[in-house]
Amino acid sequence: MPHSLRSKSFLLISLLLPMAAMAQGWPVKLPVEPLQASLQAEFALQSGRLDEAAAAYFAAAQASGRDTRLSERATRLAILANERALAEQALALWRAQSPHAPGVRASTAALALRDGDVASAQPLLAGLMNDPDPQAWRQALGALINAAGNRTAVSEVVAALLQAEQLPPTMELWQELGRLLLRLDQRQLVAAMVPAAVRHFPDDPRVALLHANQLHSNGQVEEALAVLEPLQARVAGDVALRNALAAQYDAMGQWARAAQVMALGEQSVQSWGLRAALLVRQQDLPGLEALYESLVAEAGSQPDAAQRLLLGKIAQYLLRPEQALAWYRAVANGPERGEAKLRAIGVLHHMGRSQQALQAARALQDDVLMDREIRRDAYLAEAELHGLLRDPHNQLQALTRALAAFPGEAALLYARGLYWEQQDDVVRAEADLQALLVQEPESAAALNALGYILADRTTRYGEALSLIDRARVAEPDNAAIIDSYGWVLYRLGRHQQALEQLQRAWSLQRDAEIGAHLAEVLLVLGQREQAQIVYREAVALDPDSRAVQQLRDRLEP
Repeated sequence: MPHSLRSKSFLLISLLLPMAAMAQGWPVKLPVEPLQASLQAEFALQSGRLDEAAAAYFAAAQASGRDTRLSERATRLAILANERALAEQALALWRAQSPHAPGVRASTAALALRDGDVASAQPLLAGLMNDPDPQAWRQALGALINAAGNRTAVSEVVAALLQAEQLPPTMELWQELGRLLLRLDQRQLVAAMVPAAVRHFPDDPRVALLHANQLHSNGQVEEALAVLEPLQARVAGDVALRNALAAQYDAMGQWARAAQVMALGEQSVQSWGLRAALLVRQQDLPGLEALYESLVAEAGSQPDAAQRLLLGKIAQYLLRPEQALAWYRAVANGPERGEAKLRAIGVLHHMGRSQQALQAARALQDDVLMDREIRRDAYLAEAELHGLLRDPHNQLQALTRALAAFPGEAALLYARGLYWEQQDDVVRAEADLQALLVQEPESAAALNALGYILADRTTRYGEALSLIDRARVAEPDNAAIIDSYGWVLYRLGRHQQALEQLQRAWSLQRDAEIGAHLAEVLLVLGQREQAQIVYREAVALDPDSRAVQQLRDRLEP
């Protein structure tokens, strides 16, 4: 399975008339009864046919005449499917029904920005950002993200809002805008925002965090560290600031500094957990062992459920399965109980007790007293176990039972989409991932998974690039997404650009899939010796990787 498509792991610590007929000129008549049209839309949606689903929802909305949920759904689906004419029709209906709805204004702005019409988008975005509704500015931000494919228009409209002083004094909005612009590589505009932010929020330490983020993105690491240094004296009595400063250091790869900051001030299970995660990132096993022993001493003879869960996680990472299982089984109550049971399943498998692990997963699925999410995740854990045991039949059966128990659940659709990809069924994989994206249009995992599948298994490279670009906006430093981006560039014949991206992904994460992709591009560019070096490292990481195996005949003597 491609590394960039891996679903959430519960076993490791890290934890009916197709629109095509219309295109061919065949006579098609959509149903005009709202319920019938809605059912057809849902059927199309579950099959991944977004254009047909959008058309059917629009028909239902027209027939209803007053149900804004239908017109809104038709609009969002049409935008997602890039059906521009239908999106405009559905939006017009939605606007007629609810002219002042934030979603209507946001969708209008997004379509305008996609066309490069900054003048029309600016007043809409300004109105949303300054709306009394505290959630309206998030709609404006969503419109900018939705239009991120047109980077020029997005940067121009933000610059115009900044110059006209139409950005409200909401620090969270400024932070999110800064992050978005950095993802879009608009460093000069972020630099221009910093002095304005200082004027608006002179005493807010988050401005220093924004400034440091901007400097680091420009490669000015020492300058960024100098900006952050004064904040350390202020964090001991401010847990929120301490966590934010540590997160900034973490984002900059300054894990030792982040761990030092997290050790300041009052400690809790959360801060202990963050410190453990930072030590894991540094691969500092002695430090993690010392933290484990300290936490055991801190917890005393009667640790609470949260402490036991954290101790189990650390013991699991330190490869102390008996201790980890004991800690997890000692979590007898509280909200931590479900996660502890899930993690115990993974420990049992890695102890060679896979049948007990399967039994534990099924028992958790049937535990009506357990939270819904935990029972859902127990199905995912069972499916993953069957995958590790190379039992695809029962893996699919577990996912089928899961979707029967939790119809349309995004996490289950994602897992089944990846299953179909493993089975070389691209059509079904795409259908499940498209259905997921209707529910969560900006899901970076789903965007990346679908984009990678289209790039790797089809010739629909333009669609793949568009999906992966949206994932890059959400998570610009995600090695799996960078790898997918490099791979689609390679498939487009842009080999030198692909090399740069794959080298970056390889530097961020040593993964067999990334290594195989990098070796492939190096080989095509005539750098055979370097390709063989990378290939050998990829083989050492995972000799069974499909991407690695595809290179074997060309790179092994």
